[in-house]
Amino acid sequence: MLELFQNPYVSWTFWTVLYTLVVIVGVLLAVAYYTYAERKVMGGMQRRQGPMTVGPFGLLQPIADGVKLFSKETIIPSGANRPVFLLAPMMLFALSLVAWAVIPFDKGWVLANINVGILYLFAVSSMTVYGVIMAGWASNSRYAFLGGLRSASQMVSYEVSMGLIIVCVLLCTGSLNLQEIVLADRPLWVQALLFPMFIVFLVSILAETNRAPFDLPEGESEITGGFMVEYSAMAFALFFLGEYSAMILMSAMTTTLFLGGWLPPFGLTALAFVPGIIWFAVKTMAIMFVFLWARATLPRFRYDQLMRLGWKVFLPLTLVWVVLTAGLLLSFDALPG
Repeated sequence: MLELFQNPYVSWTFWTVLYTLVVIVGVLLAVAYYTYAERKVMGGMQRRQGPMTVGPFGLLQPIADGVKLFSKETIIPSGANRPVFLLAPMMLFALSLVAWAVIPFDKGWVLANINVGILYLFAVSSMTVYGVIMAGWASNSRYAFLGGLRSASQMVSYEVSMGLIIVCVLLCTGSLNLQEIVLADRPLWVQALLFPMFIVFLVSILAETNRAPFDLPEGESEITGGFMVEYSAMAFALFFLGEYSAMILMSAMTTTLFLGGWLPPFGLTALAFVPGIIWFAVKTMAIMFVFLWARATLPRFRYDQLMRLGWKVFLPLTLVWVVLTAGLLLSFDALPG
């Protein structure tokens, strides 16, 4: 057995599988307790307790919810396209996990340190729209189909501005590798230049993940749950896991692009003794809190307001900012590399 593990290929495979399992289990646990944190935070903002019954302080509530969902019967509508109906939640859940392959948690702590990591991340996040469309169409329900169309147009609309924001970051860092983006030198004027794009990116990821105040695809008051309306039990749980995993992924992506990843905040070298993964987790949780804060405090947009914000405000603003960023970098001879 020892000789087997001395084989470089076997050793590399073993550690890759182990790292993958650790990341998947970590993401699933984070999703479970993110739902608990959401209910607690919203409870605090609305002057109520939130989960308090199952376990001490309600800490076992996510486990109870998961057992309940996975033990129920999966009901498939008689008119649904069965293979596509079941494939849609699996696809969304799988995509929300494979994107973590390029996220660096600390220096060297990344599964696939590829030179086009940001393109991989953007491509995977863009593919989630297919799962939503498949779910809406295969359900054979008008409400589900309308929810799927809403979600598709919304995600495509805000992906355009997100792509242009990422171009601004790439111009300032000179790399598509996520580790190099974190380690790139960013003077104060570059950080100030990227700050408006950070705000626009925060709003865009709310729309990209169909979260309040942009939760039009799941609008209970209009389309009774949207593309998930016909799903139950394990299939619904996979949608649920995929959605919250995408929220955590977008938060990690924001941390990597704008907040310095695993590096201490504000360049404070005195805090370098704290492990980088701790800083990464703290920054990511701060962005995750924004999702909960927005849901608890902001009313839902109308659909025309949602589209107007994406196409008439964010798209022109990000286009202008790409030109401005490139112009300033050329003027000051500050292009990286």
